[in-house]
Amino acid sequence: MEALQSRPAWYVIGPLIGLIVVGLMATINQRIGVMGGYSNVLERATGRASELDWKWWFVVGVLGGSLVWRLLAGESTVPSGFGWLTRTFDSDAVVIALLFGGGVLIGFGAKLAGGCTSGNGLGGCSQGSVASFSATATFMGTAILASFVIKGLI
Repeated sequence: MEALQSRPAWYVIGPLIGLIVVGLMATINQRIGVMGGYSNVLERATGRASELDWKWWFVVGVLGGSLVWRLLAGESTVPSGFGWLTRTFDSDAVVIALLFGGGVLIGFGAKLAGGCTSGNGLGGCSQGSVASFSATATFMGTAILASFVIKGLI
């Protein structure tokens, strides 16, 4: 399926995400966010939660949907590797360790901030949460600064 080999345009994805944010709030009075799903799994595994809730299914949908999309797309137009990370480090073990470490740091930051980028940036900001605006400004500012630093180093 050739149409699936490129990312949908912003004017398609943006309104769809907006509808999901509004739909969750209108139907079950909950904010969108992936971190809650991961937390729900950990809480269930450690016995702090008696069952998996809708947030777990949201994570399953994100991961499963991306897998189905990738399988239906056929040949990828994305070159193999992780950009400068793969070009800089020859060892797959080092790349995997750096990606895993980055994921751990992102997870820690998301828990510290009281939610992930989707929960704060989409759900919280749409509700007018001052904490979410602060968290979103922090991660966007950090990303912009990091991109300038990386571009200066490369």
